[in-house]
Amino acid sequence: MHEKDMDFQVIDVDPNSKSEDLALMSPYGKAPVLVERDLVLYESNIINEYIDDRFPHPQLMPADPVMRARARLLLYRFEQELFSHIGVFDGGDQKVIDKARTIISENLTLISPVFEKQKFMLGDEFSMLDVAIAPLLWRLEYYEIRLPKQAAPLLKYSERLFSRPLFIDALSASEKIMRK
Repeated sequence: MHEKDMDFQVIDVDPNSKSEDLALMSPYGKAPVLVERDLVLYESNIINEYIDDRFPHPQLMPADPVMRARARLLLYRFEQELFSHIGVFDGGDQKVIDKARTIISENLTLISPVFEKQKFMLGDEFSMLDVAIAPLLWRLEYYEIRLPKQAAPLLKYSERLFSRPLFIDALSASEKIMRK
């Protein structure tokens, strides 16, 4: 929403004390939820694509149908191979947490070579893929996820994302203190 220069209001949700309103809007009781007039959307990728369609400038998903499909597949892979492991960090067995750290580190290391040749996930243009992965990259230190030396191109990419003024503007107070 910051990338699109939209007017919006963020309502923080305490994950330990979710409101009845959230349960009414999201059948899974999870945030984020987008409410716009009579439309209620839940699930990050659906919300992001709706915003990109509704507010087309700047366009964050590729216009070309083949590239758009590839971007959707990558978003799906991020969900399956990276984001699905984040929930364990909210408390749980240390072995499960360590395994999640390893899986995330290995998967990020696998995509790192992409950034030896290009500035952003899909090339020279900032895209929805960059929007999607930036919060995880911001939280690596917070989750105590260590990346090997081979991931140096990914870390440089991360710094490019974090240096974007709109990225900084989008951080909540609690997100700003996650990094030292």
